[in-house]
Amino acid sequence: MSLKIYDSASHSLREFQPLHPGKVGIYLCGATVQGSPHIGHIRSALAFDVLVRWLKRSGYEVTMVRNVTDIDDKILAKSREADAPWWAWAYRFENEFASAYRTLGILPPTYEPRATGHIPQMVELISQIVKAGHAYVGNPGNVYFDVTSLPDYGSLTHQALENMSVEETGGEPDKRNPHDFALWKAPKAGEPADSSWETPWGRGRPGWHLECSAMSGRYLGDTFDIHGGGIDLRFPHHENELAQSRAAGRGFARYWMHNAWVTIEGEKMSKSLGNSLTVENIVKDVDPVVLRFALGTVHYRSTVAYSPATLAEAGAVWERLSGFLVRAASAVGEVSLDEIASLTPAELPAAFTAAMDDDLGVSAALAAIHEAVTEGNNALAASDNEAVYRLQRDVRTMLDVLGLDPLSPQWKRGASSTGERAALETLVEATLALRAQARAEKDWARADALRDTLTGAGIAVEDSPTGATWHVEGR
Repeated sequence: MSLKIYDSASHSLREFQPLHPGKVGIYLCGATVQGSPHIGHIRSALAFDVLVRWLKRSGYEVTMVRNVTDIDDKILAKSREADAPWWAWAYRFENEFASAYRTLGILPPTYEPRATGHIPQMVELISQIVKAGHAYVGNPGNVYFDVTSLPDYGSLTHQALENMSVEETGGEPDKRNPHDFALWKAPKAGEPADSSWETPWGRGRPGWHLECSAMSGRYLGDTFDIHGGGIDLRFPHHENELAQSRAAGRGFARYWMHNAWVTIEGEKMSKSLGNSLTVENIVKDVDPVVLRFALGTVHYRSTVAYSPATLAEAGAVWERLSGFLVRAASAVGEVSLDEIASLTPAELPAAFTAAMDDDLGVSAALAAIHEAVTEGNNALAASDNEAVYRLQRDVRTMLDVLGLDPLSPQWKRGASSTGERAALETLVEATLALRAQARAEKDWARADALRDTLTGAGIAVEDSPTGATWHVEGR
């Protein structure tokens, strides 16, 4: 089975065929660095991190471009309110995003271009669009895209022009049509002089949509494989990117992938909740790997329902998976990172590979991981070291695809050493075995006392028909 991805443009599952055999070019809409990164922002980066990892595991050479929007209306307004230079304000939050990506183990992109670093490419692109008759000059500094000039405008979101919402209203008397959008914008009164650039059409700064078309072309060429981003960007941002790129004669993206958003108690994350849900604040109380697990193991097209219960469940599953690997490494030694990196999809459990090839089906992939962990725990109990080694390798490799290998350098840092973790596992399991024996003998007082001992040590015990499970409280 080859990789199939859901193409948002065609609303269908399509077999992935790269433009150039063995190579994949991806453009992901990155951060507008106006404020601190919250979990709604980070969901997209996590979703496409899994895509990149699976493509690399499948043998592709991946070029990933994730842009930084470091100038726009909001950045200028917020920096003015804070009495800070706009470029310093943008750089501050660009660094915060970079820190959040590192904290959650997101692979760095191949290129991470800033909008302000690509003004020449933007001016050239506008020139091509104007020359082709798809844009017009308004007041000095304003250049607008003429949406009526492109017969298939709206093809990405399958909307008729008369049914589309108007992106900008008021303050643009030089627009011919309210649906037209800005390629280049004249500076507003009071904006810093260094936040605009001279062009053949007057001094101004780039429209939001323009930058992505210019930068994707610069690093991936006129036509590339995959364009990704949050589902909220489909219209107007991605629709307008596609229109202006096609107007300039570019093929642009061959596949479109969009991730769903994060909800809090059933409602889409709002700006009012953003401050309390920044990555920096959450990881003060939540292990970063548990946060990644909670956000990154839900199918990218499904909504993440974020809550304390979600984190608790993710923590419990993480404890089970990492617990097996720590015990396995203690029993037979750690499988080397080189060996894990060398495994191909064909060498992994077939159910896992089939799940990942089916539009990155992480839920079914996790089921395959759990099955391997169960088999591994049985192998540990039987002292079958050959099987323990093989299953440690397989489980770690599958988790590595999800960015969640517990014994990787990313997640080992700051955590207990393998020996310490193995000692904890041994003591807890021995105590639970004594408790199970007491319960079998109906010595309820002794069973309760053993449970209280574990509780006092910060170990939460949960009974089920298949036996007791445990995890460290707060993780």
